[in-house]
Amino acid sequence: MPSIIKVRGIQWKVILAYWVFLTISLVGCTPPDDPVKCSSENRNCTVTNTYGTFSDRSICRAAGVEYPTSEEEVIAIVANATKQQRKMKPVTSTSHSIPRLVCADGENGLLISTKYLNHTIDMNNSANTITVEPGMTLKELIDVSASVGLSIPYVPYWWGITVGGLLGTGAHGSTLWGLGSSVHDYIVRLRIVSPAGADEGYAKVRTLENGDPELDAARVSLGVLGVISQVTFQLQPMFKRSITYQEKNDSDLEDQASIFGRQHEFADITWYPSHKKVYYRIDDRVPLNTSGNGQNNFMGFRSTPTLFLAIIRAAEETQEALGDGNGKCLNGRLTTSILSVGAFGLNNDGRVFTGYPVVGYNNHLQASGSCFDSPHDLLFSACPWDHRVKGLFYFQSGFSIAMSQVKDFIQDVKRLVALAPQSLCGLELYYGIFMRYVTTSKAYLGKEQDGIDFDITYYRSKDPKSPRLFEDILEEIEQMALFKYGGLPHWGKNRNLAFDGVIKKYKNADKFLKIKQLYDPMGLFSSEWTDQILGLKNGTTILKGGCALEGLCICSEDIHCAPEKRYFCRPGKIYSDARVCTKL
Repeated sequence: MPSIIKVRGIQWKVILAYWVFLTISLVGCTPPDDPVKCSSENRNCTVTNTYGTFSDRSICRAAGVEYPTSEEEVIAIVANATKQQRKMKPVTSTSHSIPRLVCADGENGLLISTKYLNHTIDMNNSANTITVEPGMTLKELIDVSASVGLSIPYVPYWWGITVGGLLGTGAHGSTLWGLGSSVHDYIVRLRIVSPAGADEGYAKVRTLENGDPELDAARVSLGVLGVISQVTFQLQPMFKRSITYQEKNDSDLEDQASIFGRQHEFADITWYPSHKKVYYRIDDRVPLNTSGNGQNNFMGFRSTPTLFLAIIRAAEETQEALGDGNGKCLNGRLTTSILSVGAFGLNNDGRVFTGYPVVGYNNHLQASGSCFDSPHDLLFSACPWDHRVKGLFYFQSGFSIAMSQVKDFIQDVKRLVALAPQSLCGLELYYGIFMRYVTTSKAYLGKEQDGIDFDITYYRSKDPKSPRLFEDILEEIEQMALFKYGGLPHWGKNRNLAFDGVIKKYKNADKFLKIKQLYDPMGLFSSEWTDQILGLKNGTTILKGGCALEGLCICSEDIHCAPEKRYFCRPGKIYSDARVCTKL
């Protein structure tokens, strides 16, 4: 017992120092690395994501990579590969997809990077539209639009994702207002390059306009329709927002969740179940003449000294090894307190937070990610998840639950916490359970109903055979969300089991697959993984020893867990259909 207390004491001081440091803006950082690495010039390549590991820990190889700088070059690359009947995959410069959407089949595949397709093609101020290339980052899109007094209203909160990545995975912000929270629903025109026959020069460029059913397939493409070359967004005149975080007990969260998003345009909710605490983000438009020049510099997206990251990771590994739930709860309470005191990274004047409400222009508040574009500092600091250093390493599950089911789901999570009060303290080191509002989408593979997207981020071991603390609780929540409540998994997040049979949840899946067949009849932009999640092949889950620990399967035998470490396959505590790895 004394050794555990000592460890807790050390961790408390480390966490405190870490979060105090995060309240200070850094000048330097080392931005994320290019996801494509080649042993010779653009040949014999591997591709990964920004976390350095796909959901199944596979290594994806390709024969080469091309870096087009214009639509004409994209056409030539696609035509040449089609003529050779060669597999292709578009890949972004930031690669944030956790599943292996960017992997081409086998070592003979070709990667087509959008790294240099990052320009503005057209800005139409009278129509309030902007046309950009797919490699443009969200930050660049926000900044270019703002420079002429325009704004895209609802976006994800991390600005390091690219336009092509947004469309490939259906990324979204939070709202139940207007056209909804999904960026792809603000597309009014799109150009895409797909394979073609010899009579069309082996490549075809299609221009899709708003109202065209084919555009509704391309809005969330999973990268299987071709290479998007241009995207036109409908924008709005610039506006200001007013933000206040309100802390409350979570006793009535299940009732408030269904109405809060109707009351405030940009509402979201951060829930810390183990500590029965919730933060409501009261976030609305205000007149442009409202005083204030606030900005968003979210603490978790700032550059962080690599030494601190290594210490934090080592502390969490120690807690996991010791089964130290109390330590996780202590650190979680401290972390959330400092986030709250620091207004979650908001400031009133670009520098310091002096009080609520924080008022500022939409482009300064809607997203952040200063670790993404700070000057290089030789990896003395980095984004917290950068795989080149010993930093944070985690799973991220994201699923949307229909509004009619949200109350029951939240109540089930509360019931689990009542049975195991420390079980979700670990989430509080990763922003708790983050709840964003989503709306029914035009996209064939977009959101099917208005609801809430629940984002849950949690510890992942470097050893795939090592179970997590409270493994069973998190697995039960995941299975409840996906199967009991029919949750739709985010295409760019989640573990393999979330995609098992997922295509059956989309009423327009057949329409998407027909357009996929029209655009790419030879399946040159498809892979084993995309065929699996689209229901064209079986096998999103993999049955082998320890597979349930990584979400490669739902356990059906003890060997799928870690019986040698006393983790056995058992029914869920409140959802009896769940099969989870329980420590006995």
